[in-house]
Amino acid sequence: MKTSLHHYFSQLPDPRIHRNKKHLLIDIIVLSVIAVICGAESWNSIELFGNSKKDFLSKILKLPNGIPSHDTINRVFTLINSGKFEQLFAQWVQSLIDTKIPGEVIAIDGKSMRGSKDSYHDKSPIHIVSAWANSNQLVLGQIKTSEKSNEITAIPELLNILDIQGCIITIDAMGTQKKIAETIIDKQADYILALKGNQGYLKEDVKNTFRRQQPDSTNETVEKGHGRLETRKCEVINKLDFLDEKEQWAGLKSIARVTASREINGKKTSEIRLYISSVESDAKNFNSFIRQHWGVENSLHWILDVTFREDAQRKRNGHAASNFALVEKIALNLLKSEGSKNMSIKSKRLVAAWDNEFLLKVLKI
Repeated sequence: MKTSLHHYFSQLPDPRIHRNKKHLLIDIIVLSVIAVICGAESWNSIELFGNSKKDFLSKILKLPNGIPSHDTINRVFTLINSGKFEQLFAQWVQSLIDTKIPGEVIAIDGKSMRGSKDSYHDKSPIHIVSAWANSNQLVLGQIKTSEKSNEITAIPELLNILDIQGCIITIDAMGTQKKIAETIIDKQADYILALKGNQGYLKEDVKNTFRRQQPDSTNETVEKGHGRLETRKCEVINKLDFLDEKEQWAGLKSIARVTASREINGKKTSEIRLYISSVESDAKNFNSFIRQHWGVENSLHWILDVTFREDAQRKRNGHAASNFALVEKIALNLLKSEGSKNMSIKSKRLVAAWDNEFLLKVLKI
């Protein structure tokens, strides 16, 4: 039995010296993915899982010399070229998408891997920039950077390995750069980019435009629950005749202002966010697009932190942290794309560990 993982990740260059190879690279990768699906969080637990499921795994993997040791697994993931791994991951994800959704919102967002921080050697935690497809509920790709400030260079790299044609790319203020907007338009996609202090003049320009002009459309949503009341008012201007910087941003067609008000147990807070966009649409759609961006927090970062305990993991050598993060995202995508209703990711991991038939279903075998 072979998985789609074999087809795509067999192309990954093996970084090991030939005479030292006792285990196939693809066996190590697929073993690690299956182990993580079933709850493994470390090199030791991958080895332990492999030995406890050896008979089952031998139907999927060749295992010429049995289950690799945790030291071997660690060493291999430390050496694997993370850039090539990321490229193959982006190609593999497309095999999970049955139908490309026109206007799919793809959120680009960064997250620091806290466990990769090495205080002894004065090394900051590595930073991972990920692309999250909100409707398909899949991670489309990731790029590793040495620190958060490098997001500006990482985002174009990530966009270049993704098929984003016809999609709407949402990025927070770090990614509000003219070159990034141009890259998105060149790839026949649209953007919604947040404005903060790093775009001082443009932010003031957008503020002044809202002072001078009435919005072309307005939409307000109200959500109640668990002692919390949240109101989101979105205002959109599509006629940008008075926006001084309009011509400097590729494809710019709209600006949006979202006023988010919260009342939790009687305490009120309010925040105003500004956006520029190549999308020409009304406030109802913009309110939805912008809200979907935050799905990356709840559907990706939160699950990786809470269910996969990503921040608790101590992987600091070579490419180990970013490569293991990619293994977790492969596992998450397979679990997400398994069609059982009313089962959390945590529950699916438990059942996959207990029930080989369900595990084969997750692996699409």
